[in-house]
Amino acid sequence: MNKALLLIDIQKEYFENGALELVNPIAASENAKKLLEHFRKENATIIHVQHISGEGAPIFVPGTKGVEIHENVKPMEGEKVITKQFPNSFRETDLLQYLQSKEITHLVIAGMMTHMCIDAGTRAAVDFGFECTVIGDACATLNLQINGQEVNAADVHNAFLAALEFFYAKIITTEQYLLS
Repeated sequence: MNKALLLIDIQKEYFENGALELVNPIAASENAKKLLEHFRKENATIIHVQHISGEGAPIFVPGTKGVEIHENVKPMEGEKVITKQFPNSFRETDLLQYLQSKEITHLVIAGMMTHMCIDAGTRAAVDFGFECTVIGDACATLNLQINGQEVNAADVHNAFLAALEFFYAKIITTEQYLLS
């Protein structure tokens, strides 16, 4: 099994002073950092995904601090960085071709936001034939609203991870992954 680490959108926009601050992004990014260090030590494939919006978008505006990858998981020279404009990391990017060129069969996924880009990217990956492991405590999301009712970020996070685990991915913690 040829694995790759896929770090999705761990960008400053989601942290304190960003335009779309998530709940507990620091803790998630610190766990992602542990995964990144592990993959670097193993000399394994690492892919950073960076969302940069198109013209007129209110977040992830090109040239702003918000689009920068957070310092906890800054790419090193030689690590692949893929830019995207959609929640699905495969849509209109070279991610699929890159993974195929590396003969990757299994993705270890972490990042932001659980209910959006983690969900979309994981589902697409499985549709393309990859096995996926999502590291739940290395992901973060935010409180949402529907019909005037607030949905707590922890509930959003857990519901989306539970839905992914039903068919699309194995869901584990950073510690479980590092000890396996």
